[in-house]
Amino acid sequence: MHEMSLAEGVLRLLDEQAAAQRFERVLTIWLEIGELSTVDPESLRFCLEAIKKDTLAAGAKLEIIRTPGQAFCMDCGKPVRVAQRYDSCPECGGGSLQVTGGEEMRVKELEVE
Repeated sequence: MHEMSLAEGVLRLLDEQAAAQRFERVLTIWLEIGELSTVDPESLRFCLEAIKKDTLAAGAKLEIIRTPGQAFCMDCGKPVRVAQRYDSCPECGGGSLQVTGGEEMRVKELEVE
């Protein structure tokens, strides 16, 4: 389960930002997770809940924002939305899609004290 290492990475990032920006507590974490990423949002939520005790994010609320998969069709030249990496183009049925978004996971915003 790579979600545990991702959760640990989020907490490391929070510690780094707390030192740099001088905050002591995280109230809310907004995580942006792309539909084409290999991250299971609920598994990540579970992992963060399990390891955030006794950290500056101990009582933090987690908000997950799902971002759609985006691709550019090399056949019809249109940007399209895709649900899976190897989908066909919903416009022309072509199979030459270049993924342009929806693969990322990032901390979008923090509410801190």
